[in-house]
Amino acid sequence: MADDWEQLTELTGGQSLVVERVRLDRSDIAIEGSFKLPPVARLSADDQVFVAAFMHCHGSIKRMEEWFGVSYPTIKNRLNEIASQLEFSEMQRSAAPPSDGDVLQKLGAGEITVDEAEAALKN
Repeated sequence: MADDWEQLTELTGGQSLVVERVRLDRSDIAIEGSFKLPPVARLSADDQVFVAAFMHCHGSIKRMEEWFGVSYPTIKNRLNEIASQLEFSEMQRSAAPPSDGDVLQKLGAGEITVDEAEAALKN
């Protein structure tokens, strides 16, 4: 499969592409349309290998230095280059649960009831 991807990258000259037909691997079901590849799949094959290695190293730049035989700044620069190619959408973060101290402070100030404080502390 990796050879197929490298061959496709070579054929397209690294230009962006749109997938128009997808067939499930183990069936005859095919879906046609216009599909953009996910951001990571739009990276060059070399960049995808680098990202996979970074994941394999659990995000350890020190291990990446050893694996690739390059310096910390080289790894950081490469990560920054790759990150600049990836689109990130703003994800709405849920509010962090209040700390135990916050709950007790609100209880002491009369802002919440004992039952509410108990429920918040359980969470």
